[in-house]
Amino acid sequence: MRGFAATCSALLLSTVTVAQAQTPSASSSDFEKKNYNYSEWTKGLFSEVVTVTHPGKMIFLAGVGAEDESGGRGTIRHLGDFAGQCRYAYDKIKRLLAAHGATMNDVVKVVTYVTDVRNLPEAGKCRTEALGGAPQPVHTFLNINQLAWPGMLVEVDVIAATASP
Repeated sequence: MRGFAATCSALLLSTVTVAQAQTPSASSSDFEKKNYNYSEWTKGLFSEVVTVTHPGKMIFLAGVGAEDESGGRGTIRHLGDFAGQCRYAYDKIKRLLAAHGATMNDVVKVVTYVTDVRNLPEAGKCRTEALGGAPQPVHTFLNINQLAWPGMLVEVDVIAATASP
């Protein structure tokens, strides 16, 4: 595994000069967030690397799903509707980020957990729509047996970085 990791690191370092940043520098002279893609097939799907220099604030969101904020513990909205649950999760993510002075443009990493891998295309569409033109962040997609509550079909972890503390 070490040999593989070293090979991957060497490959990435050797191609760093051909990578193109998708995100211009932020307004603060000390803060910079850049998105990179080294493989053609990843462009528009997700960033392979996001670098953040001198972040003002890092925001870590725990798994966000379609849990109803005003319902009882474990109450899930949009039961059986993957797209509805995904849109609702990203709506919550946007509200949580806004409460901390961030937007989807500040997102640097997303991990999407689903209970059915056949929802991959819909999950990608949902994420892209939620980003609303912001650069695709680093993204990992995982298929698992079950999420936190019965009936949950999708859960999303998010990390964001802002220039201001």
